[in-house]
Amino acid sequence: MTDYTESNRSHWNARTAVNAVRYDIEGFKAGKTSLGPIELEELGDVSGKSLLHLQCHFGLDTLSWARLGAQVTGVDFSEDAISLAERLTVETGLDARFLCTDIYELPLVLDEQFDIVYTSGGVLFWLADLDKWAKIVARFLKPGGVFYLQEEHPFVNVYDDSPHVMDLRTKYPYFHTEQPIQIEGLMPYSDPVANQRSVEFVWSFSFSDILNALIAAGLRLDYLHEFSHSSNKRFPFMSQGGDGWWRWNDSDNHIPLTFSLQATKG
Repeated sequence: MTDYTESNRSHWNARTAVNAVRYDIEGFKAGKTSLGPIELEELGDVSGKSLLHLQCHFGLDTLSWARLGAQVTGVDFSEDAISLAERLTVETGLDARFLCTDIYELPLVLDEQFDIVYTSGGVLFWLADLDKWAKIVARFLKPGGVFYLQEEHPFVNVYDDSPHVMDLRTKYPYFHTEQPIQIEGLMPYSDPVANQRSVEFVWSFSFSDILNALIAAGLRLDYLHEFSHSSNKRFPFMSQGGDGWWRWNDSDNHIPLTFSLQATKG
């Protein structure tokens, strides 16, 4: 697992520089939020609440919650990402704390509990052990605290999303396997002209894996929502609507692309 983690850490260090150009950092500094309408509506008012953001990348979402009044702590294992997050904290004057650590080692460096534990946007398939992850989520929640997750639908992860593919075809397993899936190619979200190569190790999880891990960790599911749109162009044959969401070109195709859930610690 250590070799996989270190390889992925190197990947995310490289991706930080790519995403720093791709994301609208200047717009964020000017007052824009990086949060989407689903999470803003579902999580609601966070003012005065303590919020722990797991797998925060370079912290735009974390700082967006801080701008809305939350007392935020962001966690990521990428040194480059956390370094950029800390620079953005200084440049925006927002109050935020960032920790550079592997999520599974977080209990070794943090001994607090939070009103909200939050994570979003393509995070689960980077985790080798979902049961351990769920226990960490529960460990850092106060009694009565809520865990919120918005994520790509696990069903979508079975399909080939190579740039040349023009229809749905399965490529990856839906059910969990102990050994990771190795993916090589152009770095996702990068400029193809830059020809940045990446090697990633990811793990597949089913919907039942996700829900059962949270239930086994002692959390009570409050709701589960599924959506037929996505915040990114996952497949070549998707179009972006006027509302900013990406959908299948075929309007009759209603395969779920995104889901959200909230669970409460009893």
